[in-house]
Amino acid sequence: MVGGAQRIPRPPTIRLGAAAPWTTRPPEARRLPLDEVRRRCRAFPAPAQPPRVPGNQAAAVLVPLFEGGGETRVVLTRRPDTMPSHRGDVAFPGGKVHPEIDPTLLDAALREAEEEVGLPRAAVEVVAELETISTVTSRFLVAPFVGVLAAAPELRPDPREVERVFDVALSELMADGVHRVEHWGTGVLTREVHIFELEDETVWGLTARILAGFLTLLTSL
Repeated sequence: MVGGAQRIPRPPTIRLGAAAPWTTRPPEARRLPLDEVRRRCRAFPAPAQPPRVPGNQAAAVLVPLFEGGGETRVVLTRRPDTMPSHRGDVAFPGGKVHPEIDPTLLDAALREAEEEVGLPRAAVEVVAELETISTVTSRFLVAPFVGVLAAAPELRPDPREVERVFDVALSELMADGVHRVEHWGTGVLTREVHIFELEDETVWGLTARILAGFLTLLTSL
């Protein structure tokens, strides 16, 4: 895999972490049809209550799934370099919760997906909520929701927020050599950073943490 042009601010020294749990599964076991993914998602444990961190902003993202070629694919976006933060990063559709228009975290994820890529909320069957994750630099608490689509979506990305929208098979994310864990820092300041190197994109940071957690749950059932 080649990876993309994403700028990853690695420290001078890093240590590689352990291989992902799905690497012990044979390749055919990593090719999952959508019905099987839906079934496993509904069996996920309920997420723990998010940590209470003063000053953090609530946010939510959608992990949109559909079937193509007999296996499950996930929709991702790439942010423009003109964005004030996370320039050029690969992300899920989502954003900040606005309490005046978002009754729940899920409402925020669905609203943002519709605004960013034109995905109608009525087309999304929500099958799981994943663990809330805190960002390292931007002080967000992000709640991910897994949504199933009945067919490959016809998306209309908003160029102000999305430079590119694309999809990738879950089996490609779990293919040998695509994912790795890097340990940045030392002692109590050590960070575990997940990275997925695709043919033309690199997924890292929060999105990669969500993906790694999702795939770990999915392949543990």
